[in-house]
Formats: sequence, C-alpha cells, structure tokens
Amino acid sequence: MLKIKLFFEMTKIWMEPMKVLVTGGAGFIGSNLARALWRQGLQVVVIDNLLSGFKQNLSGMPEIDFIEGDIRDKNLLDQKMEDVQTIYHLAASVGNKRSIDNPILDADINVMGTLCVLEAARKHQVKKIVVTSSAGIFGELKTLPIKEDHPIEPRTPYASSKLYAEKISLAYADLYGIEAVCLRYFNVYGPHQRFDAYGNVIPIFVFKMLQGETLQVYGDGEQTRDFVNVHDVVDANIQAANTQGLSGAFNIASGKSITINQLICELKQIFPNFPKVVYEAPRAGDVRDSLADVSAAKKSFRYDPKVNLKEGLREYVEWAKSLLKEPEVL
Repeated sequence: MLKIKLFFEMTKIWMEPMKVLVTGGAGFIGSNLARALWRQGLQVVVIDNLLSGFKQNLSGMPEIDFIEGDIRDKNLLDQKMEDVQTIYHLAASVGNKRSIDNPILDADINVMGTLCVLEAARKHQVKKIVVTSSAGIFGELKTLPIKEDHPIEPRTPYASSKLYAEKISLAYADLYGIEAVCLRYFNVYGPHQRFDAYGNVIPIFVFKMLQGETLQVYGDGEQTRDFVNVHDVVDANIQAANTQGLSGAFNIASGKSITINQLICELKQIFPNFPKVVYEAPRAGDVRDSLADVSAAKKSFRYDPKVNLKEGLREYVEWAKSLLKEPEVL
C-alpha cells in the first residue's frame, strides 16, 4: 500500500508543472515576467493589489491564478504559498520622489511586505526567491561603471527600503537555506510601463510626446542613465531562478549609458512633431550619472542583454500608442 501511495505521489509531481509565485505580477515588470513564465507552461500565481498594477496586463492568460491582494496579508500568503517552488518578488512601492512624499507607506510595503513574503517562504520551504532591488541603493556614484562592491549609500527612503529588502533576503538565505538572488535594476523600460509622474524618464517623455505636451528635463540633460529593456530583465529573472545554488546581489542593466539629451535625440527620430523641451532645476534624490558593470551577472547566470535602445524605444512607442486608444486603462 505504501509503495502504491508513493507511486501516485511521484506521478502527481511529475505530471504537474512547477508552481511559481509572482508578487506584483500585474505591474510593469511583473506582468511581462508572468507572461514569459506562462508561455513556459508553468503554474503561475500572481498576487497584486492593483494600486499600480493593471489586471489588463494579464489578459489572454486565463490559466494564471490571479489574486487581488496585498503582500502584507499573512493569511493570503499562507494560502497561496502551498507547493510554490520559486518566488519572484516584485511587489513594491516604487520611486524616489514617491518615497520622499510618503516614507511610511514606502517602508511598510517594501520592508514589512518583503518580510511577510520571506516568512511565508520559510514556513512553506520555498526553494528559491528572486528579489527586485534597485541601483538606487548605491547613491551618488564614485566610480563608473558600477560594480556590485561599489559603496552603498542610499539617499532616499525608497533606496533605503530596497537595501533592507536585499539584506533581509540574504539573511534568510543564510539562516534557512533559501536560495535568494537580489537583482539591482537600473533604468528599466518597455511595454506595460504606463505614465507615472513619479516614474522613469522614458514613459514620461513618450506619453507627453504622444499628447503634444512640453518635456521637462531636470538639470542640464547631460546626466547619464543606463537603460535596460524589460525583455532583458525578464530573462535575467528566469536565468537567476533556474541557476541552482545561486544566491547574492547582481546588477541588471544594459552596460551602456546615454545622456538625457541623447535620449531626446533618439526620440526625435521617432516623433516627427517634437514638442518643446524646457530645462529645470535638478530634483532632490536623483543621481548625476549611471552605468552598470554587468559582468558578474553574465558570469554567474549567463545574463545577456540583447535589446538595443533604438529597437526598444520603437517597440515601446507602438505599445504606448495602442494604450492611448483605451484611455480607461491608463
């Protein structure tokens, strides 16, 4: 009888696809990741409170188990963590300016929310967690390109909360044997990234251009950014999760930088009627320059960014145009 029971248990494991959880899976990066995992035939669970995510981002994937809920809800996490083997933790309050305006909410979601996810992972013996971090943890840069061992001096509540999320995740890895990989994103852009006044420069510029509005550049426009396409970020998550025995923190970027003025020139090639550009005082919390060294990620889990900026911008503009035809989902 015992042999028969074991046979059926092993058959069940063999037949069922691996179960993964994506927190923040209706958001910009999370929905792109959820779609990629769904295409691989995995059993995908998404938890998102839809404060900044959109259920429409998951359209056409009825097999995804979507739950409108909060990562601070311990009972919900306990229910949905059953049999999960890998967690992709992307749920967060995002942005330097937003965190300056509301530091308590930032800490509650990014610090306590992450701790709730880790506790549920520990309780259910999850094997791997891939945690979204930010290049903002470095603060003002002292050397370029930035390696993972660059001094860490976060200058905003958001950057500080992401650093905590890294540290507590790696502590759980040491304490409980969970493999934890923290991915330090630089400036990510791509489909499903909606306009947000607190957000990144590319969606702000593109949506204003599409509506003929004036562009504001904070500073002289000679500040540099390392823009990385969301498709490359998705690949980084999956590669990191699938690399056995891997823990640690890694830069995720293109490894190339351009100035904001150069970005404007690239966009001028796409938009025939380019709007007015005005230059204003730099914003508090913004770093001057950014360029990542991604050699550690390449060596550790074969990270290989492929999408060039020109190609990525054109894809993003086409997606933004399609979204503007449905203003109710903006």
